[in-house]
Amino acid sequence: MKEYIQSFVGVLLACLILVSPALAAEGHHWGYTGEFSPENWHKADPSFGLCQEGKNQTPIDIKADYDVALPALNLAYDHKGESVLNNGHTIQVSFPSGNSLTVGDRVFSLLQVHFHSPSENTLNGQSFPMEAHFVHKDSEGNLLVLAVFFKEGEANPSLAALWKDMPKAANQTAKLSQAFDPKSILPASMDYIYFNGSLTTPPCSEGVRWSVLKTPLTVSKEQAEELLKVMKGPNNRPLQPANARPVLE
Repeated sequence: MKEYIQSFVGVLLACLILVSPALAAEGHHWGYTGEFSPENWHKADPSFGLCQEGKNQTPIDIKADYDVALPALNLAYDHKGESVLNNGHTIQVSFPSGNSLTVGDRVFSLLQVHFHSPSENTLNGQSFPMEAHFVHKDSEGNLLVLAVFFKEGEANPSLAALWKDMPKAANQTAKLSQAFDPKSILPASMDYIYFNGSLTTPPCSEGVRWSVLKTPLTVSKEQAEELLKVMKGPNNRPLQPANARPVLE
C-alpha cells in the first residue's frame, strides 16, 4: 500500500498539468462584506463563476490524508521589497525578479506576499489570527502559494517595520523605510502540507499548488488587530469544501 501511495504522489506532483490562472481580479467590485461578499462574488462578474461552481477551491480545513515524502522546498530569496500596497483587499509587498522557489524540477518566481486576518485556511479545525501568502509563478504561468500561519504571541519585528509604513487608505502605495526581506517571516522548518486548490480571491481560478508550512510564527494581538483595522474588518474567504482531492504531508 505504501508503494502505491508513493507512486500516486509521484504522478500527482511530477505529471499534473495545471491550467494557468490569472491573479486576483482588478477593476471589479468585490469585497468581504455587503452586496459582493464572498457568497456573492460570482454575481459581481461573469468571469467569477468558479467562486461558486469550482470543485477545488481554497481555503480549506487542512487535514492530511497521506503521510508521504514530499519534495523539498528550496528557497533562494535574495531580493527585498521596497514598497507596500494597500489594494483595498489586503496589504501586499511585491518583489523584483530574482527570488525563486524550486520544487523538484520546477522553478517558481516569487511575485508578492500578502496577508489575511484571520487565517483563511485552518489546520485540523484550528484558525489563526493571521496568514501570509507568498505567491509564485513558473515559466509556464502555473501558480504556487506558500502559506505561513501566525499564532498569537510575541510581536513580530518584521511585521512591526512593515505595519509602520503600510498605507491606511485603499489603493495607496508607500515606500518602505526599511526594505522587506521575505525570509524574515518564514519559520526555520520548511515542512509543509500540499494540496491542489485555487486563488482565494476572484476570479477564484483553480490549478494553484498550495504548500502550507506546518510551523507557525507569532504575531501580537495588537499587530493582528492593526491589519483588521486597516482592512476595515476581516479579509478572509470562508472555508470551502475539500471534496475528494488528496491532502499530502
